[in-house]
Amino acid sequence: MDPKNCLNMLYKFCDKNLDYIKVSIKKPIIYGSMALLGCSAIAYGVGRYFQINNLMDFEREILILTADELIDTFDESKLIQMLAELNVKFPHIAVAQSMLETNNWRSNIFATNNNLFGMKEAKSRITTSDGTISGHACYNHWRESVYDYAFYQASYLSKIKTEEEYFNYLSRSYAEDSSYVIKLKNLIKNEKLKEKFD
Repeated sequence: MDPKNCLNMLYKFCDKNLDYIKVSIKKPIIYGSMALLGCSAIAYGVGRYFQINNLMDFEREILILTADELIDTFDESKLIQMLAELNVKFPHIAVAQSMLETNNWRSNIFATNNNLFGMKEAKSRITTSDGTISGHACYNHWRESVYDYAFYQASYLSKIKTEEEYFNYLSRSYAEDSSYVIKLKNLIKNEKLKEKFD
C-alpha cells in the first residue's frame, strides 16, 4: 500500500508483512476523550480551588456580601438590626421616619429607588446614592439607603443630644409637612418602636 494514501486514515506499519495495516480507531478515540475529559476536570478543580483560596479576605467578603444581597429582601427587623449595628442616633425615630416616608414601605420611591427615608441626593457630603429619580435619591440596594441616613446624621446631627432637639431639627430642616413630628411621635407610640431597641 502506498504510504501517501494513508495520510487521512489510521494505519500502522507491520514489520512482519512489510505493509500498512488498518487500526481500529474506536479505542484511541474513546481513551483519548476520557483522558482529555479527566485532565479538564482536574484542571478545573485545581483552578477553582486556588482561585477561591487565593482571594484576599476583603475580596471573599465582597463576593459573599454580593451573593447575600441577591436574596436580601427588606423587612422591618433587618432595618432595626442595621440601625442598631450602625449606632444611629435615636433609631426608633429613624424607623418612624422610614414608615412615614414610605407609607409603611409601600411607596413608589421605596419600590423604585430603594429609598427608605425620602432622602434627596446629597451634594455636599459623602453619600451612597446613585443619582436622583423622581426628585429623590436612588440606591442600588435598600441597605445603601440606611448607610446614607447614617452619613446624613454624622454630617449634620453631631451636636444633637436629646430626642426633643432631634424632633426640632427635623421640624425645621427635614420635614415638608407641618405635622411631621406629631405623626412621628404617634407612630413611635402606637408601634412601640422604642421598645424594639431595648
